[in-house]
Amino acid sequence: MTEPKCTDHVTLNQWYPLGAIDEAPRARAIDTVLLEENLSYAVAGDGTVAAWRRREDLKPGTPVDVAALTDTLPAISAYGYVWASLGRPPAALFPIPEYAEPDRRKLNAATIGVNVSAPRAIENFLDMGHFPYVHTDILGAEPHTEVKEYDVEISTDRDEILATRCRFFQPMASTASDGGADVDYIYRVPHPFCSVLYKSSPLDETRLDVIAVFLQPLDQEHIRAHMMLCVLDDENEDKVIKRFQQTIFGQDKPILENQYPKRLPLDPRAETPIRADKSAIAYRRWLSQKGVTYGVIPAAA
Repeated sequence: MTEPKCTDHVTLNQWYPLGAIDEAPRARAIDTVLLEENLSYAVAGDGTVAAWRRREDLKPGTPVDVAALTDTLPAISAYGYVWASLGRPPAALFPIPEYAEPDRRKLNAATIGVNVSAPRAIENFLDMGHFPYVHTDILGAEPHTEVKEYDVEISTDRDEILATRCRFFQPMASTASDGGADVDYIYRVPHPFCSVLYKSSPLDETRLDVIAVFLQPLDQEHIRAHMMLCVLDDENEDKVIKRFQQTIFGQDKPILENQYPKRLPLDPRAETPIRADKSAIAYRRWLSQKGVTYGVIPAAA
């Protein structure tokens, strides 16, 4: 067995999304890349999944008997995606209990390639300060530019970051919105390269919509971003809900690709933070504490 190109064992021992199950042809090999390794995966007719290091006898589109495959990688089905690992991943993926609620719309909004490191993309996802300037008249608008005080916790027990009491005025928070409103946010980072956002539902004030970004690092400076939606919306077609999120991500993509350096500096002195960056500061600290070196510029010893 060849040595993995990624030598960061914290990164290797994670689950990663490879593709949306609903978009995969059944029982056919599909090629992809993860952490600089050429992989393939397949979804059986009954939804069973498998992943393996790419083989000459299983080219893209080749029929695959998923149950008969040997020399496979750890692989699971979760939240509408095939997940795989090149190392020794946890027994289970992080929980998103809302995904089991039957009245929610569960969609892959898009899978988009971005020329940036996974940590940079997660940091951008956590940033509310850019809403009025990048997502003007959708997620923000001047003069509502202030990021109000909020709380951030690094939980050792749950091994995740949680940002609460986040609140921001949004002219058009989702396809189900009928006007501007102050929107409550909760951010979770339960995985070095995945983040889950909970935001006020315009249809039910007692529940929250769930929007997640699951990142597949192709290498240290290129990713595929899988956008999972788990929302309350009984009016709009899937394509309308997807288009709204694709518009948002399309506005973020050039910002992300113009980040310099593309890898995230973990030294707190490398880039000057402001109060609104509390989540980003916690995220960098958490990656340092975990010992992540992939896609980052580690702090000097």
